[in-house]
Amino acid sequence: MDSAIFALAFIVAFVVMYDACGVRRAAGKQAALLNKLIETPGLTGMQVSEKLVEVLGHTPVQVFVGAIIGVVVGVVV
Repeated sequence: MDSAIFALAFIVAFVVMYDACGVRRAAGKQAALLNKLIETPGLTGMQVSEKLVEVLGHTPVQVFVGAIIGVVVGVVV
């Protein structure tokens, strides 16, 4: 735990968890809202051939459980 590679891995893990929980989750919520706006009759005059992907991020509970599983697997291996 006192090596530089551990510190680097620790920082990268938190960046990935922040991205999965924060940024991607927010993008998924925006996609859901845009899909609702597109489906509203009379609101837009444009035709959309496909919907935006709404399931992009993870909930904080999913990120926490993933972190715990990662630590357990790292200790076992």
